[in-house]
Amino acid sequence: MSKITTELLLERAVPRSTRLRKIETLNLSKLQLKTGDLDPRLFSRLRHLQKLDLSDNLLDKFPNSLTLPDLRVLNCNNNKLEDVTALKQFPLLEELTYENNVYLTLNDDYKVMFLLQNLRLLNGKDITKLANHVRHVNSRKLTSKVTAHWEKFFRDQLPEKYTAEQVKSIKKKFLKSVQTNVVYGPSTLSEFTRWRVKMIAEEFLSYSLGLESNSDTEPEEKADENEEESTESPTEAAENVAQVTVTPSKRKRNHSKSSPGNKRSKTKANTEEEAAVNPKKSSRVEDDPAPDKPRTSNQPAKETTPEQGAEGTQKNGEQFPKGQSNRRSSQMTGEQKSQEQDNGVITLTPVKNSKRKEDVSAEPLHFLQCHSKGNSREDFKTQLWSGVFEPVLDSGARKDPIVSSSRTVATCGGESVCLIDCETGTVLKKYKVATEEFFSVAWTTLTMVISDSRKKAHNILAAAGRRGIVKLIHVAADFCYGEIKAHKKPIATVCFSPTQETHLFTASYDKRIALWDIGIPDCDYNFKASQLLVLETASIPLRIALVPTCPEQYLLAGCEDGCFAWNIKLDKGQKSRPFEAIFQFPDEEGVTTSHRVDGLAFLNDDVVVSKSSKPGCIYLWSWSRSFDAKGKGCQRTMSAVILAELEWSTTDMSYLTLSTCPAKEYVFCGDENGSVWMYDLSSYTTAWGSAKGKRSERSISPTQILKWPELRVNGEQPPEILVNNVVADPAFTYLVVLTSVNITAIWKKS
Repeated sequence: MSKITTELLLERAVPRSTRLRKIETLNLSKLQLKTGDLDPRLFSRLRHLQKLDLSDNLLDKFPNSLTLPDLRVLNCNNNKLEDVTALKQFPLLEELTYENNVYLTLNDDYKVMFLLQNLRLLNGKDITKLANHVRHVNSRKLTSKVTAHWEKFFRDQLPEKYTAEQVKSIKKKFLKSVQTNVVYGPSTLSEFTRWRVKMIAEEFLSYSLGLESNSDTEPEEKADENEEESTESPTEAAENVAQVTVTPSKRKRNHSKSSPGNKRSKTKANTEEEAAVNPKKSSRVEDDPAPDKPRTSNQPAKETTPEQGAEGTQKNGEQFPKGQSNRRSSQMTGEQKSQEQDNGVITLTPVKNSKRKEDVSAEPLHFLQCHSKGNSREDFKTQLWSGVFEPVLDSGARKDPIVSSSRTVATCGGESVCLIDCETGTVLKKYKVATEEFFSVAWTTLTMVISDSRKKAHNILAAAGRRGIVKLIHVAADFCYGEIKAHKKPIATVCFSPTQETHLFTASYDKRIALWDIGIPDCDYNFKASQLLVLETASIPLRIALVPTCPEQYLLAGCEDGCFAWNIKLDKGQKSRPFEAIFQFPDEEGVTTSHRVDGLAFLNDDVVVSKSSKPGCIYLWSWSRSFDAKGKGCQRTMSAVILAELEWSTTDMSYLTLSTCPAKEYVFCGDENGSVWMYDLSSYTTAWGSAKGKRSERSISPTQILKWPELRVNGEQPPEILVNNVVADPAFTYLVVLTSVNITAIWKKS
C-alpha cells in the first residue's frame, strides 16, 4: 500500500485543504518516501500546486508523468537522486534545490539549467547568467562542432539515393563517433557534453535526413552575438585575483646551492588569476597561499589530502569546508565569477634547449597559485609535493585513445589538495585541513552499491601527510567519508595496488610500510578498514613502487639509506616482515648500499628508474636481472644491474623526485633552477629488454630541458625555484610541474 493517500496530501497541505485541486503548497518531507510512492494518478489531481517539498526522503528518481503543470518551487534536498532529466516535465519551475544528493554532480546542474528554461535559482544561487550561457553559447558551439564532424567524416558516406537500412547504419556510426570525438569545455563536464552532443546530433539528423529524433531536446535558440564564448568551469578556489606579469626572458642560471633543511608548510587558500600565454594560449594563474617551510633534508616530495577540519574529527560522514550542502552553489558562483576575473595577464616565451634532433614541443598553459596560506597573494613559500592524474571511468562510447586520458590532476601542498583541469587551468575542487600538511595523494576506483543493490564505479582519493592519517574522499560527492589512523608519525607517500582496488600502501617516518584494506563503503558510507601487513624498513621510506609483473608479490622502496625489496604475498603467514633484499649501486669509490634514494619509478615492466642524492645521478636498472627470486633468506645484498645512467643536474639538493610515463617511455625530473629534464627512452628499451642487453657506455642526455620562464608577480620575481615533482598524464598530453614556491606550472605537449 502506498504511503501517500488523499488524506495525507490534504493534511500536509500548507495551509490544510479540503480539496486536492486547491492545494498550492505541499510539504512531503521526512516521510521515507521512495520513487514508487509518488503515484502519478494521485499527483495529477494537484493541478494548482506551485510549491512542493520532498526533502529528506529516499527518492532515487522522479516518475516521468507526475503532471504538475503549475509547479514553480521544488525542494529535493537529502535524497538519493541519481538523475535529473525527468524534471523537464515541470517547465515552469523557477526554483530548484537538490543539495546532499551525493550521486548528482556538476553535470546534472548543467542538465537542469538547459532543460528548465525558466529556472532562476538552483540550490539557492542565482544562475540566470550561467544558464543563458549553457542554453545559448554552449549549444551554439556544440552545434557547430557536430555539424563540422558530419561534414568532414560522414556526409560523403551517404549516397544520393539511400535506403532506410543505410540511414540507420549511418546514424548509429555517426552518433557513436560524434560522442567520442566532439570535446568541449572542462573534463568535469564531459558527461553533460556527451549528453548534449547526442541530442544535437539526433536533431541534426532529424532535420537533415528526415529521421525521427529520440531526444527531448529543447529547440535551440540563437545566441546574442555579444554573448561570451568562453567556457567557464566552477571552482571553489576562485576567490581572490592577483596581478601577475611574466617577462619573456631567459631564466638566469642560479649556481648557488640551497641546503635541504627546512620543513614545508601548509597551504590553504584559493585565488584564481587568469592570464594570456604566448603563443596564443589563454593561461590562468590561481593564487592560493600556502604556508611555507624551508626544505627538509629528510622529506620526500609529498601529496595532499582533502579534508575539512579539526584534528580530532574522525567520524564517517565528515564534510569539507563550507559544508557539502553548499557544494554546487558555490561552484557555480565560481563559474559565474570566472567570466569576470580576467585581471592578471601573463606573457610567456618558454626557452627550449634540446640536445637531440627530435624536439618535444611543449608550451606553458598555466601558472597557478592555488595552495596559498590564508589566500595570501604574497605566499611563495608553501611547498607543493605531488600530483596524480585522475583515472578515467569507463564512460561508454568514450573509449577512443584520444579521450581515454584524464586531464584532471590532484595536487597537494601545505594544508590543501586541489583538483585542477589542466586544459582550462581551473581549480575544480579544493579540500583543506587546517592542522594538516599533506605529502601524498593516490587514486583508486571502487565499485560501490548506490541503491536498489545496483553498482556503480566511483573514483576515490586517498590523502595523507604529517598527521599520519589517511583521508578517504569521494570526490564526485565532495565528501570525506572516513579516515584511517595509519601511523603515529608522518606518512611520506601512499599508493594503491593496481590489481586490488581496496589495497593501500602507506610509507611512514616510523620506518614502516603498512598495507591496508580500506574496504568498500556502502550507500551510507559505512566502511571497515583493516591492516593486512607491516613491512619493517631500516630507514625512512621515501618512495614506493609495486613491481608491474608481480604487484601482489614484490614491493620496492627508495629509502633514506638505500633501495629495498619486500615479499608482500599475503598467503605467507608472517604479518610483520623485514626486507628481503637491499641493492648495491656504483658510486665514486666503487659500490655502495648506503645512499638516499629519493626518486623511484618503473619505466616499463622491468626497467627501474632510481635517483640517488649523489650529484647528477639517475640510474636505469633491470629488476629481473638484479633480483634473485630463487634465493633464500632475508636481508640479502644484491647488485643492481645498471642499464644506463641519465645525465642530470649536478646539484646535491635532495627530494627533487622523478616520474615516468610508461606508455610513451619517458622519464621526467626537475632541478634546482626550475627546469624540467625530459628523456625519451623509446629507442633504448628494446635493446635493454634482450637477455644480453648491455649497459649504455655513455650517459644519456635529455631529449629536452624545459626552462622556467622569468615570472614576475606584482612586479617582483619569485624566489629561487626548486622543482619538487613533475607528473605527466598517461598519454603525455600535459606536464604538471610542482615547485617549492607555491606555483603549479602546467605545460602542454603540442
